[in-house]
Amino acid sequence: MMPLLFGKSGEEFEVTTIQGGRGFLKKLMEMGIYPGIKVRIILNVGNGPIIIGLHDTRIALGKGMAAKIIVRKLH
Repeated sequence: MMPLLFGKSGEEFEVTTIQGGRGFLKKLMEMGIYPGIKVRIILNVGNGPIIIGLHDTRIALGKGMAAKIIVRKLH
């Protein structure tokens, strides 16, 4: 397992844990990010936000947010 921050463009992950306070967890839940959901990194070029794909939606996450989302790599 690793933080989503270190994933590369095109890789798929399952969210296992989200680290943070209730406000942060609520914000991610409202965005559709919670333990068990599968996400795909659309773009992570090292600086700037990480673009992830959830179902048919794309979401931009800051590096700090992505560092608190712990994932397990799929395939």
